[in-house]
Amino acid sequence: MSRYTGSVYRKSRRFGFSVLENGKELAKKPYAPGQHGQDRRRKASNYGEQLTEKQKVRFMYGVSEKQFRKTFEEAGKIKGVHGENFLRLLESRLDSLVYRIGFATTRKGARQLVNHGHITVNGKKVDIPSYRCKPGDTISVKDNAKEFSIIKTSLENAPRRVEFITYDEAKMSATYVRYPERNELNADINESLIVEFYNR
Repeated sequence: MSRYTGSVYRKSRRFGFSVLENGKELAKKPYAPGQHGQDRRRKASNYGEQLTEKQKVRFMYGVSEKQFRKTFEEAGKIKGVHGENFLRLLESRLDSLVYRIGFATTRKGARQLVNHGHITVNGKKVDIPSYRCKPGDTISVKDNAKEFSIIKTSLENAPRRVEFITYDEAKMSATYVRYPERNELNADINESLIVEFYNR
């Protein structure tokens, strides 16, 4: 299955979960889309709950099913809790870190910045959104993109940054200090359901 490019608001309402992590999608209409959206909430089966959890995280990070499954399998080879390792690997994607730094207001916008070659990692241009960063990597905006209004506006409106990233405002660069702890990630995600889904 390819990466979803449709309405994020529709998906957020379908799952009852803010894919953009800011709650805007559910502020006005906190119910499922469609004519009968307000009457359609039913108790899901165990499989339905697991599938919904998997889908909402996949849409949140904006990855294809193939990428999602591959990352899940890689997480299983790392020592520690499978579900938490999985979320850490997703957070280590370059597009996700560009979003966390505040260079873009959404992961989709962050992916576009990376695709267009405006982002560097350790001084080298990287245009692959799925590039996996390691602790210690420095992520910066290329010199010719530092005056882009979209980046400046995003930085001005950026929420409080996560503690696993340090940001140098003068250089417009950030350092991925360490892998995130579970309590620093979205509390509305139940990663154990995703593990159950793939291990069923």
